[in-house]
Amino acid sequence: MPALPQPALHGVLPVFQTPYHPDESIDFDTLARELDWLFVNGADGVVMAMVSETLRLSTEERREMAAFVCRAADGRGTSVISVGAESSKVACDLARHAEECGATALMAIPPVATQAGEDSLREYYARIIRSVGIPVVVQDASNYVGRPMSIELQAGLLREFGADRVFYKPEATPVVERLVALRAATNGAAVVFEGQGGIALIDTFKHGIAGTMPGADLIKAIVALWSALKRSDGELASLIHQALVRLIALQPSLDTYLQVEKRLLVRQSVFSSPLVRGPMRGKMPDHLLKQADDRFDELMAAIES
Repeated sequence: MPALPQPALHGVLPVFQTPYHPDESIDFDTLARELDWLFVNGADGVVMAMVSETLRLSTEERREMAAFVCRAADGRGTSVISVGAESSKVACDLARHAEECGATALMAIPPVATQAGEDSLREYYARIIRSVGIPVVVQDASNYVGRPMSIELQAGLLREFGADRVFYKPEATPVVERLVALRAATNGAAVVFEGQGGIALIDTFKHGIAGTMPGADLIKAIVALWSALKRSDGELASLIHQALVRLIALQPSLDTYLQVEKRLLVRQSVFSSPLVRGPMRGKMPDHLLKQADDRFDELMAAIES
């Protein structure tokens, strides 16, 4: 495949976690500290998406937080705002609002409650793309919506709207094989971001990805891994990756991601509370949380080796 020119959206783009006050209202002071911390630690931009608990926020909260994040990123890096919703109307409203706030790009998962067919899903994305003038990242979030989007559907959006308007975050397995198929179906034009928290970063980097969208808690590790890959330091990249995989293996669901990520943000003095909005499938047992602490320590040691 031909090498792609570097798009405006590229590099390490962490998905931030949302901090709350004890009454579960958004703690914007802590959010500002988190965004500052991400940029100080090498983020090329910030992303508001699933692990930001977007689906647990009201529409007004989503709009307020999108505006806050775009202001915070202005002049320091790019901003990506997730606008996926249960209806095309709401998604388009959120998309236009994010564009007005200065977002660099948007991202959208398919509707969660509706098992939309191919034609309906194509029109859902087409309406979002047509509603704005900035790029839209098509997030194939099969972990949340139950089934992967077809390669043909995704490639068809690029053919219709262009490679400067349609980007991709493929998460359906097998990730690398589907990435290769997507690149082939778009004649190498697809701009793709790794979306597995960094565990697929080494393999997907070989296929010309534009960047990665990990959780904010591991910004130091992901920046170090991305930098090692860019300078072809395979030994360090492998060492960091092995420790990273061991940690992320403890997070098989959205709720476990949130509990571990917020715990690690508390450990790094970014958050004062690991509060997650419920309901959740269940609270992680203490021994697994302690294991996450130990594996985080291993990851930090790998970075410093």
